[in-house]
Amino acid sequence: ERQLVESGGGLVQAGGSLRLSCATSGFTFEDYPIGWFRQAPGKEREGVSCISDNGATTYYLDSVKDRFTISRDNAKKTVYLQMNSLKPEDTAVYYCAYGIMYGRGYCLPGYATWGQGTQVTVSS
Repeated sequence: ERQLVESGGGLVQAGGSLRLSCATSGFTFEDYPIGWFRQAPGKEREGVSCISDNGATTYYLDSVKDRFTISRDNAKKTVYLQMNSLKPEDTAVYYCAYGIMYGRGYCLPGYATWGQGTQVTVSS
C-alpha cells in the first residue's frame, strides 16, 4: 500500500520555525519528485515546494522563498520541509504528495497521491 504520512505541524508564533516530515512507503521513493502543498480555509490547494527525485533541483512558491527549505533522504524515504520566519499567512493544512507535475518553474498536483496532511497554525 502506498502511504505518505506527514508530521511536525503545530501552533507557533509568528517568526517561529517548524520542520515538517513526510515518511513514505509502498512505492519506489527515489524515482519520484515529491511536493509539499498547502490549503488554507476557503482557498485552493497550492504548491509550496517540490524537489526532484535525486534532490538536485527544487521549486519554491515565491512567498516562501528564503524562508522554507525542502530536502529529502532517499535512504529513509522521507522528505522534509524546514519552515523559518513563519507568518500568519502560512497557516494551512500541509500535504506531501508524489505523482506530481514538477519542472522548471512549476509544481502542480498532477496525478498526485496524497498524505493525510498536518495542520500548521501561525499566530500573530
